[in-house]
Amino acid sequence: MSEGTGQLSPEAVGERVRREVDRALKRNIKGLEFLAAGRQEVGAMAKDLVHREGTAMLYRYRPVVDEIYRLPLLIVSPPSNKGYIFDLAPGQSMVEFLLQRGYDVFNLDWAPPRHDESHLGLTDYVDRFIPDSMARIEEITGEREVTLAGYCMGGTLATIHTALHTGPGEANRVKNLMLFATPIDFSTMRLFQTWADKRHFDVDMVVDRLGVIPPELMLGAFDLSRPANRTAGRLHLWSNMWNDEFVRSYRMFDRWAAETLPVPGEYFREQIKKLMWANALVEGTLDVGGRIADLSRVKVPILNIIAQHDHVVSREAASPLMTLTGSEDREEILSKGGHVSLVAGPAALRRLWPLIDDWLGKRSV
Repeated sequence: MSEGTGQLSPEAVGERVRREVDRALKRNIKGLEFLAAGRQEVGAMAKDLVHREGTAMLYRYRPVVDEIYRLPLLIVSPPSNKGYIFDLAPGQSMVEFLLQRGYDVFNLDWAPPRHDESHLGLTDYVDRFIPDSMARIEEITGEREVTLAGYCMGGTLATIHTALHTGPGEANRVKNLMLFATPIDFSTMRLFQTWADKRHFDVDMVVDRLGVIPPELMLGAFDLSRPANRTAGRLHLWSNMWNDEFVRSYRMFDRWAAETLPVPGEYFREQIKKLMWANALVEGTLDVGGRIADLSRVKVPILNIIAQHDHVVSREAASPLMTLTGSEDREEILSKGGHVSLVAGPAALRRLWPLIDDWLGKRSV
């Protein structure tokens, strides 16, 4: 500073200009590298495919410690997304965190459905794919029960399964229920309601013509929920192009979002008609294979994890688990961040996953 003027000296001005020019040059070089680069590598932990049934793929992650908890953990991915979101990279992988703390982690992941699988519906997911995965886990570990976890619609499927398979005469394989950003009350998802408004959205026509629903159709709903999000994300990337760690993380999340999966038409039809339009899970009228998924029958311990700034699944959409279920052991965690930051990223490693470890460890012995 020049004395008494409060202004930058010519030397300081020159140094600032040089820094900004250097940063701009680096940003442009990084930008060219970003555009020319191939897909960002994802996945930190070794895993084995232990069961395959059509679109369903069950993976078991290899343990990294000598002593593991008795109770296996089964994480259900949303059918429209790949499961590597739970295991993006070292230092921001939820699977890595859980393995290091001694959990036996399985992931029910999905392959793109074939056209002859367009008939797959809710019954196939909650009465076949999830129970068959649990049966395979019992063959491997000798444990009949599991902690059942799910993210987004994977959590909804896990909840429906638990409501249907609890009580006398049922398999009762679910010991604990752990849910991340899980929609239950679909009436509160207003932008998605607008996108799927029955007055102008003919879901039967769409399903009957397409069979398998392409990812572009579902991505349209996400773009509608935050129309400026993609542009803002690109601008944020550009302003941080010089930061290698930021660019690396952005590319991993961008790859995951870009690899949204198609879903079976019948599953999509039921999701729109039964969950979105009729809000049947909250209303207690959800018919799956001739049975009603009654949330009051869910009496296992529940950990419900909600993102404070989730533009996809609001707190209002996820919170009914705390009032409509019959469990006496229910806990809700409201975590900072958005929809994805619950299950991926270094921030969750610091502030959220230790809380999950504390809750789950007591219930996994």
